[in-house]
Amino acid sequence: MSTTPFREQSADPLRHNDKRKIVEHYDFVSPYYQSLWGDHIHHGYWIRGDESKELAQVQLMEHLAELANVQTGSTVLDIGCGFGGSSIYLAKKYKASATGITISPVQVEMARKAAAGAQSDARFLLMDAESLDFSQPFDLLWSVESISHYHDRRSFFTNAVKFLKPGGVFALTDWFKKAGLSATQERKFIEPIERGMFIDLETMDDYESHLNASGLQIVQRQDLSRQCAKSWDLALDMIRDKSFWALAAKMGKDFVTNLRAFRAMRAGYTSGNFVYGLFIARKTL
Repeated sequence: MSTTPFREQSADPLRHNDKRKIVEHYDFVSPYYQSLWGDHIHHGYWIRGDESKELAQVQLMEHLAELANVQTGSTVLDIGCGFGGSSIYLAKKYKASATGITISPVQVEMARKAAAGAQSDARFLLMDAESLDFSQPFDLLWSVESISHYHDRRSFFTNAVKFLKPGGVFALTDWFKKAGLSATQERKFIEPIERGMFIDLETMDDYESHLNASGLQIVQRQDLSRQCAKSWDLALDMIRDKSFWALAAKMGKDFVTNLRAFRAMRAGYTSGNFVYGLFIARKTL
């Protein structure tokens, strides 16, 4: 089993989603994100509209788990686990045997500490999602807002399916760009997000093509943008604190660009050019 965060040849400083930058970013900001957002590093899902951000984040996991029809005692691989929130949630609610992976050593340690504090037996490993290495397949592959960081999505899905049992489910949410954008729209709305968030955005149609090519049958495809956009209203409120910008200036231009991308995220939602999407896909063979 690989214990290195990513393959040496994966680094490419010309890419927005260069893996070395991603590791450095999450190693540094994860404790700050945890202090801001709590147990989870992902968007919230607002049903009524007046929920707390913490409840909205739980509702996102509940929505994804319900659509995935997670079974009690399932084996789960949480791909891009952050600091362990989903793995711990699935382990406690569904008595799942949950394994989380991330390329950030800091996140691994944070997740292990969180699991111990929650008295959860979820385990966490340092592993590149584009180089999965397990001896046994899982009932459920789960990924929340991670895959847009990867370099080759089609190869990722093709390889990941090897670690999914027949009849198993791949449940994911991710960040997307609207299909059919002009070069001007890409430059104005998408590139600032990609640059600041260390990602490379594809469309939901692209993911559907990747999932189908890997042999999975899509059973749910949902655009959750309207229910999730409030996350960035809250995020913009949080970074109005001048101490964040002082910290960003101290840490360098990449972190300043990251904070500026918070505004780009909100603009992407408002314009409709950024999409928050969900897929549930099943392995039929």
